[in-house]
Amino acid sequence: MQVGEVKRLRELEAENGKLKRLLADRLIEIDTMQELLAKKW
Repeated sequence: MQVGEVKRLRELEAENGKLKRLLADRLIEIDTMQELLAKKW
């Protein structure tokens, strides 16, 4: 691998980590909303 490729790989890995955290946050929000909607009022 060349230096540019290593740099790009690290950038992509960092972006992937951010996207995974964002997805996890959204899944938690969806789960919370579903639990709230499932309760009887």
